[in-house]
Amino acid sequence: MKKNILVSLLSLLIFSCKSTTSATATKLDNKTEVGLKGDWKISSVTYPGSDVIKVTSFDLADSKCFIGSIWKFVSNNNKGQMTLSNPNCTSYSTPITWFINKEGQFVMKILDEAKSKTVKSGYVLNIANLTENSFQLLEKINIAGNTANVVYQFEKLN
Repeated sequence: MKKNILVSLLSLLIFSCKSTTSATATKLDNKTEVGLKGDWKISSVTYPGSDVIKVTSFDLADSKCFIGSIWKFVSNNNKGQMTLSNPNCTSYSTPITWFINKEGQFVMKILDEAKSKTVKSGYVLNIANLTENSFQLLEKINIAGNTANVVYQFEKLN
């Protein structure tokens, strides 16, 4: 009986110590998050073959519709807003939650009318070239069997 209890306890300990590495299970990079605080505008969206290939960004719209979009990042609660207003596209606005993990990945959920705890999927992009006035988000895509990046260029608004 004692042996069964010991084996059960050891099994529980082993399974409870299992590593769960994912983009959302890592510690936050608060310093980088504070650097994103404020209002930003996407000035360009580029990727190889962008003149002939259409890419749907964030399962919402053609990537070119994101040019001119306004993004608000609140670093103290990791909330924000994304507003698409490109005159050639359908207007769209939604709340988001976001954070930057220690691996330098920007993790975002689009909330629409749902609460963040009920949204089970999101987007993980790499952040690059962060300065006081600009940064890039890099989204990996597959183009004809090759991996490429969609580069979203953000510029700080005053």
